[in-house]
Amino acid sequence: MDAMTLKDIAQVKDPLERARALSRLMAEQQDLLAEAAELRRAALAEARESGHPAEPDDGAAGPTSRAARVVVRRALPTEPAVRASASLFLAEAERQGIEAGRRMLYVGPEPAADHVAACLRVEPGAEVIARRKMMTADGVPVRIATSYFRADLFGGTRLAKPGFVRPSLQSALVALGHAFGHAEETLTARPPTPFEHRTLELDPGEWIVQVLRAGYSTGGTPVHVLETICAATRHVFPIGQVSGHDEF
Repeated sequence: MDAMTLKDIAQVKDPLERARALSRLMAEQQDLLAEAAELRRAALAEARESGHPAEPDDGAAGPTSRAARVVVRRALPTEPAVRASASLFLAEAERQGIEAGRRMLYVGPEPAADHVAACLRVEPGAEVIARRKMMTADGVPVRIATSYFRADLFGGTRLAKPGFVRPSLQSALVALGHAFGHAEETLTARPPTPFEHRTLELDPGEWIVQVLRAGYSTGGTPVHVLETICAATRHVFPIGQVSGHDEF
């Protein structure tokens, strides 16, 4: 397919093809940003060699240097005892003495983006179940967390229904017959999408950190993919070694 603009993509009638086109465009833009960042580093190195040590004050260097309204900790990898709690975020916030809040933004089907599809082992654009919520710390938006599940495995279950899963998402997965095997977790720093910028009330130039965790059963079945979009200047990521029993 030839290069398409957002206006062109918006006119595509097939929703799955429209989703695939948007995924391709997003990937192309990330590649472009990476290439631009490399060229910018080379330009600054050349400027320093020419006797210009100061970086340009163009607001494009990445996250802003303004003091964050609140800073929360997101341990990596997540401690099993915290992941087994009713809410990972609420348990983390309680330890930090932060007044935490959460609000469900969406529960239902949506096309899988490329990175989600790869983790769930489905085709890009295939319908998956999404459970998206926003987290606040002391009243400040800090994270957007979205759980993704394969529709062929979890369609029609309580995971596809509105509202929070009680007593916890972990207990619901176990009740549905899934035993935890292993997880893979990655971090990506990037500029926010318009939705992320608006929902997290980010400052101009502020970036996000995307934490993607894919949990698999003992048989290797992809069970739960959790994408957490963190406001970069409002987070610290302590990295430690997990010991003992883990869960999805």
